[in-house]
Amino acid sequence: MLFALLAVLLSSCVTARKVNYMQEPDKQIPSYADTLSFEDYELRIGDRLYVYVYSLDENVTKMYNAGGSGSNIRQQMGGGSANGSYDLYTYLVDEDGYIDFPTIGKIQVHGLTTREVKRKLEAELGTLLKEIPGYSTVSVEVNIVNRSFSIIGAQSGRYPINKEKMTIFEALAMAGDLGEFNSRKEIKLVREKDGKTTIKTFDVRSKDIVNSEYYYIEPNDIIYIRQIPGYSFGINSASTALGVCATTLSFGVFVYTIVQTGINHVKKYYGSGSKGGGN
Repeated sequence: MLFALLAVLLSSCVTARKVNYMQEPDKQIPSYADTLSFEDYELRIGDRLYVYVYSLDENVTKMYNAGGSGSNIRQQMGGGSANGSYDLYTYLVDEDGYIDFPTIGKIQVHGLTTREVKRKLEAELGTLLKEIPGYSTVSVEVNIVNRSFSIIGAQSGRYPINKEKMTIFEALAMAGDLGEFNSRKEIKLVREKDGKTTIKTFDVRSKDIVNSEYYYIEPNDIIYIRQIPGYSFGINSASTALGVCATTLSFGVFVYTIVQTGINHVKKYYGSGSKGGGN
């Protein structure tokens, strides 16, 4: 019985093997092919773009930037979070894949990167503004705002993507890591692109994860983390398991001693009574 209990406790231990990152691939930890090739994010319907036009002509700057400076606008936007001024400085990619830009009109941006949109706007504005006396070249800044990813199952929440390239490790760190009792070997990534939803499962413990398609996350990704089956109480090392086993054994001995003492007293009492009745 004791050995069976000990086996159960040891099998329930949360070992370093189960929780450490950057481990060498083997039979239990998969090796991912060298498929890493970071690609710039391509704009999708519903994205919002922050566009700021730089020009030596103050009138041009005011016309395209609602009279505000780039630094002031960023502060008002709160680093990409929506507030009262949010819609004034961002452009929504509509259901047809266009943004509506002042003096230019509808511009198709769906499927383009921010760099491609930047070049496209600079070309359009350059052609348009050449007709203005004293024309000076313009430069355009384009960024995607209000980008985020979600985590469910552990440290659930929605978190901002505040840099161009965010890795899975950075995403998990923002959520406070996974904790001891959450599975690292079967993380699911739900991603929607071009109207299609894909679900990918990967083992984040593998060192080869940095070379895989799972390494970088994208806006609107959902990361699902499930609890390790069978972990309903916290035994996180062999020493803890042995301590629990020793405590259980001691308690069992204590109970056995009390019960056995009671039985002996009963036997002694009835034994004495029987002898007295015989005399």
